[in-house]
Amino acid sequence: MKLLGEGEWKRKKHGPEYRRKWRKLHIGIDAKTLQIRVIRLTTNNVSDSQVLGDLLN
Repeated sequence: MKLLGEGEWKRKKHGPEYRRKWRKLHIGIDAKTLQIRVIRLTTNNVSDSQVLGDLLN
């Protein structure tokens, strides 16, 4: 009799688990016209404050 550890049965039955790579979409909008002025696509490890300067220019 073999006991499977946590997650081991799931991997055996369904195969290895693949993690999704998330992206962030930063959008700069003109407050007067409500038109999109800037779009930046970054990885999930880039903080919002790092992109803020690009959005405001």
